[in-house]
Amino acid sequence: MRYLATWMCLLLSGCLPHQDETVVTFFNKGEFPDRLSEWGVVYVKAGELVVNKGVIPYDLNTSLFTDYAHKLRTVWLPPGSTATYDSLNDIKLPPGSIVSKTFYYPRQAGELLNVAKSDLQYSSHGLDMEQVRLIETRLLVHLESGWHGLPYVWNDSQTEAWLEVTGATAQLTLKDEQQFTYVVPDSNQCQECHVDNFTTGVMNLLGIKSRHINKNNSHFNTSKNQLVYWQEVGILPELPPAHTLPRNAIWDSPMDTLDHRARSYLDINCAHCHNPNGADTSALFLDISESDPLRLGMCKPPVAAGQGSGGRLFGIEPGNAEGSILTFRMQSLDLNAMMPELGRSTVHNQGVRLIGNWINALEGEC
Repeated sequence: MRYLATWMCLLLSGCLPHQDETVVTFFNKGEFPDRLSEWGVVYVKAGELVVNKGVIPYDLNTSLFTDYAHKLRTVWLPPGSTATYDSLNDIKLPPGSIVSKTFYYPRQAGELLNVAKSDLQYSSHGLDMEQVRLIETRLLVHLESGWHGLPYVWNDSQTEAWLEVTGATAQLTLKDEQQFTYVVPDSNQCQECHVDNFTTGVMNLLGIKSRHINKNNSHFNTSKNQLVYWQEVGILPELPPAHTLPRNAIWDSPMDTLDHRARSYLDINCAHCHNPNGADTSALFLDISESDPLRLGMCKPPVAAGQGSGGRLFGIEPGNAEGSILTFRMQSLDLNAMMPELGRSTVHNQGVRLIGNWINALEGEC
């Protein structure tokens, strides 16, 4: 069974991208279409990747590193439904919701850029196709049975993205001549990362939490706080004031402290496994709420020595980033040692530098 729906924006529609009469279509399991455009969430029109009516772009304070790719994120809820918020489970989207994440690289003169930020690729309506290379769009669809991941891969002409349930690869070269194999995960790998509670095995959203989206939206010149905006358009009516809610730091912003930036970086990049309920077996917990120094890895020996430790003695050795297992694994591309295990084929040098500076600033000794 499938149903069609269009959703009229209640307020501030001028802040959203260009909108037309294309409808958003929700497909139940077993009826997933081959073409991304059939969902109607994002689609190509007049040389732009357009976000549909009622589909809301959102942004994160600090996002998961994925081989320097940029990400256009959107959320859509079925008509008349709302998300819920509570202090334990944070934001929950109802069945029938669709979350999309389009991975792309800004480009100039045909070269792909590995810059952290670039607003050149945004037009007034969406992504300017002449200034970006689209790679994939991942959909997370909320069925009655739970969330389900669907990877769609863009063709070379950037006219359509096609469903690839077994994943895909792309050979890319960035402007600094860095060559690597970009890996599009299969549907099962989507679940591996999005199951943040290994006991329940339930797939959850990672980025749609108040601490990640408590910020102004940098897409399409939307200057209002995202949580406030979600309240105003009616998809999250019951919510405490945004200034009272947690907020992760922007990892490369000098406006936040080194400790807050580093902890926020580890939270989004590592804590989906490294949390008390996650798939981690090392008792290393990197979620931002963790306060026990030992559980954070301070002077903590590895559970099992071997290649993954790189010969280092402690997860984090205060004042010695080079001698810490954490930075060693972040810099590794060895499948037996690298962390995270999925989602990257390159090293995020700026992220390694951030965590290294944080470790070097820690006081104490093992």
